[in-house]
Amino acid sequence: MRQINWWLLTLDFDVQELRLGNKNHVDVVLKPTTARMEEVVVVGYGTQRVADLYEPLQGRVAGISIRGAKTARSSGKNKGYYNQNGFNTEEYDRITENNFHKVADDPLSTFSIDVDAASYSNVRRFLKSNQLPPPDAVRVEEMINYFHYDYPQPIGEDPFSINTEMSDCPWNSQHKLVMIGLQGKKISAENLPASNLIFLIDVSGSMQGPNRLPLVKSSLKLLVDQLREQDKISIVVYAGNAGLVLPATSGSNKTKIKEAIDELEAGGSTAGGAGIQLAYKTAKQNFIKNGNNRIILCTDGDFNVGVSSNGELERMIEKERESGVFLTVLGYGMGNYKDSKMQILADKGNGNHAYIDGESEAKKVLVNEFGGTMFTIAKDVKLQIEFNPAKVQAYRLIGYENRLLNKEDFNDDKKDAGELGSGHTVTALYEVIPVGVDDEFLKNVDELKYQKKAKASKASGSDEMFTVKFRYKEPNGSESKLIEHPVIDKQIAFEHTSENFRFAACVAEFGMLLTDSKFKSNASFVHVIQTAKNARGKDVEGYRKEFISLVRKADNLKGNKEDEGGDVTIR
Repeated sequence: MRQINWWLLTLDFDVQELRLGNKNHVDVVLKPTTARMEEVVVVGYGTQRVADLYEPLQGRVAGISIRGAKTARSSGKNKGYYNQNGFNTEEYDRITENNFHKVADDPLSTFSIDVDAASYSNVRRFLKSNQLPPPDAVRVEEMINYFHYDYPQPIGEDPFSINTEMSDCPWNSQHKLVMIGLQGKKISAENLPASNLIFLIDVSGSMQGPNRLPLVKSSLKLLVDQLREQDKISIVVYAGNAGLVLPATSGSNKTKIKEAIDELEAGGSTAGGAGIQLAYKTAKQNFIKNGNNRIILCTDGDFNVGVSSNGELERMIEKERESGVFLTVLGYGMGNYKDSKMQILADKGNGNHAYIDGESEAKKVLVNEFGGTMFTIAKDVKLQIEFNPAKVQAYRLIGYENRLLNKEDFNDDKKDAGELGSGHTVTALYEVIPVGVDDEFLKNVDELKYQKKAKASKASGSDEMFTVKFRYKEPNGSESKLIEHPVIDKQIAFEHTSENFRFAACVAEFGMLLTDSKFKSNASFVHVIQTAKNARGKDVEGYRKEFISLVRKADNLKGNKEDEGGDVTIR
């Protein structure tokens, strides 16, 4: 008889030692504890190491029933990222892809903008490590919005310009593709308001390793170099407890700030909730009226002490955001990255979310896009699109699944929505089925017994395809402003559309291929690559060039060899 060490990912469960004896079946019930990860030792026949375990530890494993244990699974050819303890515990909320809605039944589509781009850099991390990302890690709207689009600057008092374009859908010739793009007003660095920034840094044991705390340090030092004398920085850290490492310090004292950052070391458990509470308290103590008051949270999201559940954190953040303090969430690490928690914190904290997978991404987020990341020009930005039933039979919003709103929420100023930063672009795509098309994606229901379908108004006979309505608030405002933008049914061949339209379309197509979308129709990696090559534009930073490399990588990981050419390599 030999001893087997079964390592189980048990989030806060007691250690147990069991002996099988002559039994061939044992039920193991895991009991909660304050410890994060422990070892369950089972005596039996054979030996297996954690590196050999990849399937989720659920159900029976070699005759052992395990209840309450689970791992996060990553797709791909190799076995996925592991944290320093040998586990893959990454967490992603499930994404249920948007379906087509019949305009006759549901003419309004309402959602909040999303300027986050964390999903794209996280997907890139998987692909560069020769893995396909888990489908729930792919948020198509964040992949599209990772890239800058050449929309015109706004004219007049509104803080953003509205841009629309429409053409044939490249992956389904019977459908149309509609693009709605927002361009935020770019404010020059010298005209940005004074900042009260709180660096909230996770220094728990899970942040050990080169792609965690050391990368946090180098990232924040890049940000420190952008600060001015009128800006002030405080540093709060948390592990088992939270503490103030650096009280409010002028941005002109860069050496002192960087020295405080350099002295940070990782170790201990993770009291993330306590850290957040202290950060908000510090921000309010140093609040700058009409300034930029913002917490910058750097973490892997692996909270395990105190307030740590998603529900508790959500309620706490919703309460704290009323103070006028915004929240930027920067995600780090692999193997234990809690993407689902990051999304909640950023969404509920009037903020944004980025995943930092290396120095180049840190430079993009904190230097190249400094204004967009750190300075909000419009908050609670909502869109509501009304489709003309005389022109559009059905529609579906591509992405934004976790940003959908009820139609009544559009006029409700108490309903939270997304923020738009200085110089930011936001792009949304709709796939529409024109009137008269007999389509497989259209499903019928029985006619209603107690009410009749609404009759079309005179406006439905116009050339308008749809009307886009926007609501937004000033950064310190409480009352929203309304903008309406009708769009005429003007047909343009796909090859004659703008580079903005074609590149956004090919990123969406790539996202659908990664998730094996039921709506992908004739989408292909070859078409994505060809379209992207012809829509690269200026691409000063090389992000679109890198995108083409990632598409090739995904194509190969999927087992396709259709496109081997080109001069693009992954950085």
